[in-house]
Amino acid sequence: MGQLNNYVKNLLDADPNLTNLWLKGEISNFKHHNSGHMYFTLKDETGSVRCVMFRSRSSKLRFRPEDGMQILANGYVSVYTQGGQYQFYVETLEPHGYGSLHAAFEQLKEKLEREGLFRDENKQAIPVLPRKIGIVTSISGAALRDIITVIRRRFPRVELVLAPASVQGAEAPEEIVRALDRLNRYGEVDVIIVGRGGGSLEELWAFNTEPVARAIHASRIPVISAVGHETDFTIADIVADRRAPTPSAAAEIAVPNLIDLQAELAHVYQRLVRALAKKIQAERQRLAYLGERKVFQSPQSLFQDHQQKVDLLTKDLQKAMEKIFTDRKNHVAQLSARLDAYSPLKVLGRGYAVCRREDGTVIRQADAVKVGQQLEVLLARGMLYCRVEDLKEELSWQKKN
Repeated sequence: MGQLNNYVKNLLDADPNLTNLWLKGEISNFKHHNSGHMYFTLKDETGSVRCVMFRSRSSKLRFRPEDGMQILANGYVSVYTQGGQYQFYVETLEPHGYGSLHAAFEQLKEKLEREGLFRDENKQAIPVLPRKIGIVTSISGAALRDIITVIRRRFPRVELVLAPASVQGAEAPEEIVRALDRLNRYGEVDVIIVGRGGGSLEELWAFNTEPVARAIHASRIPVISAVGHETDFTIADIVADRRAPTPSAAAEIAVPNLIDLQAELAHVYQRLVRALAKKIQAERQRLAYLGERKVFQSPQSLFQDHQQKVDLLTKDLQKAMEKIFTDRKNHVAQLSARLDAYSPLKVLGRGYAVCRREDGTVIRQADAVKVGQQLEVLLARGMLYCRVEDLKEELSWQKKN
């Protein structure tokens, strides 16, 4: 079998009609293997052929092949001897109808749009009066000169910080990403201008790459994209916080015109002076009007009625206090009379006496003492010291029934 396959392979490889072929058709059964090789079927209304594109070729593609895509494939026909099948070995691949760069542009645009990188709510505002402006561009390009010239003319006091990067070629995307990262880590610039002058789609391609788009979106500092001329449009323009049609226009967006700003400030100052003078005049008229009112002509009239009211209230308060004092005095006299009536001294004054032990304990019945015990007898005037000679516990009129 192997000899047969090799024989057929040699026949096909030797046929000049089967080399440098261009095939047009629709991709189906597309598979991008982990090895980097691409396998798919190319078909049209008349038939189909199996195709393979090895990594050495597929890695150079600007776009991503997909099922259903119409393409133009260039390559040659040969036999895969181990499987015994012939297939088309693709060396170059182009989308049919427009170039690979346009296809890659549309594919990346669609992908980033699905992820929300173009949404307006993700855009940062460009500061009105930046103190420092970062610039990402080629140090030798005309774009840098244009940006510096415009900024120095419009607002010479602003400070410029350059993060140089290639803006064309295979190394450009990585250098642009690093430059944006350096400015973000530096952290002292208020806005970043990233871009270059005009050129072909191929020359501007660094600004249509995914790493650059994601670096612009991830920037904590607002980014103005200024790539090419007014008619050029890149992925960087869409994802940036603000798009400028040219580098010079980006400089005009980044800083105000100092002369216009000074004129505007002078205009505002004059308006403020006129408004303040008008306000002062109005307040003077109001003050003059208030000065003619009775309360300012005769200020004492403002509180005369209140003084009279205070006098009346003071008089009423004095009467109320006198009445309260008299009522309290009479009440105290009544209580004193009642206390006096219950006073033990009154009882003693009527001829009664209080008998008590030497420790002051009052004796209320005879059996509470003993014969011979010393007692004190308290009189209305003076006190007797007595000894008990005899006692009778109960008198006849004290007996209980």
